[in-house]
Amino acid sequence: MDDVDAAVAQISRNMVTSGDWVTPRVNGIVFLEKPAMFYWPMVVSFNIFGVHDWAARIPFALSAIGLACLTCAFCAWAFGRRAGLCAGLCMATSIGLFLFTRIVIPDVTLTFTIALAMWAFLRALDEEEPHPRRWAFVLAASIGTGVLLKSLIGAVFPVAAGVLYLFVTKQFFAARTWKRLRPISGFFIALLVAAPWHILATLRNPPYFSLSLHSGPGQYHGFLWFYFINEQVLRFLNLRYPRDYNTVPRLWFWLLHFLWLFPWSVYFPAIARLSFKPIDRAGRARLLAICWTGFILVFFTFSTTQEYYSMPCYPALALLLGSAMAEGGAWIRRGTRVLSVVAGCAGIACLAIFFLVRNVPAPGDISSALGHHPSAYTLSLGHMMDLTFDSFAYLRLPLAVAAIALLGGALATFRRVDLRSFLAAGLMMVVFFHAARLAMVVFDPFLSSRPLAEALLKSPHGKLIVDHNYWALSSITFYVQRDVLILNGRYFNLEYGSYAPGAPDIFIDDTRFKRLWLDSQRYYLVTYQPRLQQFEDLVGQEHLEIVAAGGGKLILTNHPLEHASLIELIHHLQAATKNPLAKTWVYR
Repeated sequence: MDDVDAAVAQISRNMVTSGDWVTPRVNGIVFLEKPAMFYWPMVVSFNIFGVHDWAARIPFALSAIGLACLTCAFCAWAFGRRAGLCAGLCMATSIGLFLFTRIVIPDVTLTFTIALAMWAFLRALDEEEPHPRRWAFVLAASIGTGVLLKSLIGAVFPVAAGVLYLFVTKQFFAARTWKRLRPISGFFIALLVAAPWHILATLRNPPYFSLSLHSGPGQYHGFLWFYFINEQVLRFLNLRYPRDYNTVPRLWFWLLHFLWLFPWSVYFPAIARLSFKPIDRAGRARLLAICWTGFILVFFTFSTTQEYYSMPCYPALALLLGSAMAEGGAWIRRGTRVLSVVAGCAGIACLAIFFLVRNVPAPGDISSALGHHPSAYTLSLGHMMDLTFDSFAYLRLPLAVAAIALLGGALATFRRVDLRSFLAAGLMMVVFFHAARLAMVVFDPFLSSRPLAEALLKSPHGKLIVDHNYWALSSITFYVQRDVLILNGRYFNLEYGSYAPGAPDIFIDDTRFKRLWLDSQRYYLVTYQPRLQQFEDLVGQEHLEIVAAGGGKLILTNHPLEHASLIELIHHLQAATKNPLAKTWVYR
């Protein structure tokens, strides 16, 4: 898809071709926002399977599977096998994990390292553990790996949760605690894992030191400043530059966890009846899960946040849910009834929408029926605001599959209130996720530029220009495997690196674009359909030839294509304009 997925895959591909695994680069511009280990699993995958979009997603799919298995094993160790099964089921089939692993972001792998660190922390302290030293080393290595995945929070979250737990249990000042945790040797192990890349990245991207708390256009302070001051301190204070992000309102950030952990969030009330006294392994695990969850949620309450930032607390919530579900009781039975009602209502809603749009025409692709809310796109779920009633006409099959899943789940959970009801709810979510996958296929022309890239690959060679935001059209560059010029796009993620010494001259303005476009060399321009009129005014419509159109996007070229026929061009236009609800544009 466009945006972060294709851009991250492009960075990983650049590492494969250049051999530089230290400094991430996108379109030749240094990109210092994320540690390099985020890209390394994709680089390995590309080396094994080749550079493909599906190969870029393999590491994150494996991380999600590993996280579910780790949660199951952690919970089984603390509460028993039945609870482990329930916790693993909660983790594997929750909406949040499914939704936020459709995006190529490091959070699922980070969550795995934090969960492993928390389990290792408890096992190192456990009196019955025969090998506390090994688990102390696992704790340190997990923290170091977390730092390599997403910087300081990879260490702050597990360390802060552990310290909070030690204070609550009055173990912080006990000599036995530190003897078993081995903090000094652990510190050097974490340092050994995390430090080499940071040192190399600093040396290769000077200046080395800057303590400035301000940045702006034209300023470049090197890797160390951007990575630690700008990305950690200033982002936490909502002062980061450039500001290419938004933040979820605090109340919604908390309440949305009922959705992210659905369908298992219906059992949240049952957690309150559990024992959190640290008198046995189960009580200690529950107390740690509370400290773990509480610190992360409070941390992001005072920081800028996206919807998925709290993913590292999902395993802790799954542990608590698995423990409560295994114990059963009145609140579990009530939760199952609530789940049955909620699933039934959602299924009826999907069925009703399906019948309401069954005769609504659905020409072309879904982009012509969507609204446009660019101000919301800085949130990870911002495109959900684009849905209109008529857009559901393109989603009839996903609606039908979702209705079957939800209504079937509602019936099964209504009749059963034991382990079989949990399994039925899990199966309901598996089928529902399949419906979501079918919906993503429908959205592909809108969320991805892959069809345009395929048309471009069949066209004569020429230099490629991307209009404005590189991220929004980034799958073009991934699929055609070439660097591009960026028109009026020196902002957001690429701005800081564009001022680095030796940065390529890829940013152009209207004046330079017009000079290039009217030259004898062939150029291609990727833009959005509503901007066609502006380019007609800039270079003249006689210098604009349509190569391909779809998903609300266009590929234009400055010289006629010998193999293109007038009929083909007319078909491109008809596909984009035949929906009367779409924003109209005319190529005269």
